[in-house]
Amino acid sequence: MSDQPYEGRYEGQYEGYDPYPGPQQQQRQGQPQQQQPPQPEWQQHTQQWEGQTWETQVQPSMPAADTTYLPPQGYQAYPEPQTYGTVGQPQPQPLPQEAPAPTRAPEWTPAYQPPVQQAPGTGSAVTPDTASGYGPPTVTGNARVTDAQRARAEGRSPIIEPGIQPAALTAVLGLLLSGTAAIGQYALVVPLVLLQAVTAAGWFRLNGMWPARQGIALAFLGAVTADIALLAAGRENAPAAILGTLGVWVLLTLVLQLRSHADPDTRMYGLMATVTSAALAIIATGHLAAEPDAVTVGAAAVAVAILARALPLPTAASVVVALLAAAGAGIAVGGMTDLGSKGAFLGLGAGVCALIGHRVASYDYPSRFVHFTAGVALPLAAAAPAVYLLGRALG
Repeated sequence: MSDQPYEGRYEGQYEGYDPYPGPQQQQRQGQPQQQQPPQPEWQQHTQQWEGQTWETQVQPSMPAADTTYLPPQGYQAYPEPQTYGTVGQPQPQPLPQEAPAPTRAPEWTPAYQPPVQQAPGTGSAVTPDTASGYGPPTVTGNARVTDAQRARAEGRSPIIEPGIQPAALTAVLGLLLSGTAAIGQYALVVPLVLLQAVTAAGWFRLNGMWPARQGIALAFLGAVTADIALLAAGRENAPAAILGTLGVWVLLTLVLQLRSHADPDTRMYGLMATVTSAALAIIATGHLAAEPDAVTVGAAAVAVAILARALPLPTAASVVVALLAAAGAGIAVGGMTDLGSKGAFLGLGAGVCALIGHRVASYDYPSRFVHFTAGVALPLAAAAPAVYLLGRALG
């Protein structure tokens, strides 16, 4: 053993030294024993940790989902919760989650569904929107279509003939013309003015222009002017009075339309409607210019023909029956006048013109108001030239 000091660090423990001496060591070292406080019964037992521990095994990575389609934000697929056990026990591996199926966004539907009604006589569904002339509400809007276009789209005919009620009114007005013509020229003016007023209003309504107060007033004023000119000039100057009034009114209508500030298409449409309405109302003055016997026969023939045309028959059969009825009425009424059997030709000609006017009033899917205006007046107004010309030729 050397007496040189030890150079270096001693890493072991010194003999006889205990950093945490127990009771026996404290007695051995001569230290007084410390009195330990009594421990509760629940601390005397050895505590062991038996809780769950985290899984230390490496989990396989999940397959990357396709990110080309992102599901809606309102729905997210969350993975199933994983269970963890004690170390060393094999755990079931979770199955890979499949990507949710693409969901289609719900289409927009209106919150209000209008009640469905059946159109009278057609058996097709009509909603309040279509009944007012407009299509159903859409997101992008819908252009307005006419009743005739809607009828064609639904497979229905755009032509609706006036029923028995307009035909009865035409017959009454025709009998008034026939009876007053036998009385005198000035008595004939009263039902004639009524006929001209209904003709002017009915033509504008037939063309979808309502209310057209200025156009109706202008056409009716032209008809009254023609009546006054005819009464002043006499029957012998009837062509000059009628054609002269018609020419002046066409020029007046053209000037008024040129002063309008509407777009060119609207002005042209208004010009044609006003000129045609004034022409029909002025041409009806032909009843006042014709011979009284011709007016009596022709008006009665128109009344009978329109009533026969309103019968529930096929179109071809109804036309034939109406023409035969007009010829028969011409013969019957002509026998009461100086025309005699010649009244058959006059009644047949007036019946043909009346059926043409009746057909015009039935075109373009007209409304009930059209039937009670144009449907009543156009047959008698269209027959006026035939009554005047055939009356002069046969008389």
